[in-house]
Amino acid sequence: MNNRPIAIVTGAAKGIGKAICKKLVNDGFYVVAVDMDPTGEDTLINEFGKDCVEFIKMSISNEQQVKELFEGVKSKFGTVSAVVNNAGIIRDNMIWNMSVDDFDAVVNVNLKGTWLMCREAAITMKEQKSGRIVNIASRAWLGNRGQSNYSASKAGVVALTRVLALELGKYNVSVNAVAPGLIDTPLTQKLATDVLQKLIEAQPSKSMGSPGDVANAVSFLVSGNTQFITGQTIYVDGGKSIGANM
Repeated sequence: MNNRPIAIVTGAAKGIGKAICKKLVNDGFYVVAVDMDPTGEDTLINEFGKDCVEFIKMSISNEQQVKELFEGVKSKFGTVSAVVNNAGIIRDNMIWNMSVDDFDAVVNVNLKGTWLMCREAAITMKEQKSGRIVNIASRAWLGNRGQSNYSASKAGVVALTRVLALELGKYNVSVNAVAPGLIDTPLTQKLATDVLQKLIEAQPSKSMGSPGDVANAVSFLVSGNTQFITGQTIYVDGGKSIGANM
């Protein structure tokens, strides 16, 4: 029988999501790791063990699958202590070159998917009168050229976070966001060297963050020591959000 608090983490197979899983396992959580990438199952279980994590392949933008996820977790464990909504996609382009399909795909996963996860988390946590929701937004919600779809989706995540903090506060449920900036992930590693160097030079810190930096912020927000912090967006971006020019 599992006696650990239960955390659900989406987009868990690699990068920031995997780092969040690792940190929460080390914090004493049992993690239900969600991702569309089936290779995540072997990766996560081999690294953390079946006693600490289980993997579920599903799409957070599918309403029925999200409902079944929460029904299964509640049936098996009886409670959900924390939900971390990290899953997201990008389809970058200048707006005059962006297709409707690319706009819809990004909003469907990043905003609708996060909303679906939050709705089921809210139903569960309102009933149990406890819980922590952390939504992974992005510094890009403040605006990035070529990301009219992504920035808009992440701005929606920030607004969603604020609304849910208002709606769930009296039920002892906190809802916060973490907004990463330039983080060393498989995605940024694919950038051309000169492009990546320009991005780094635009940072006040003149460096990239690590997935662990984001995971540490999530760990702080899901801990039992932050019950009076809600509706906030914590930037993990080396100071980029304060206005450094590209």
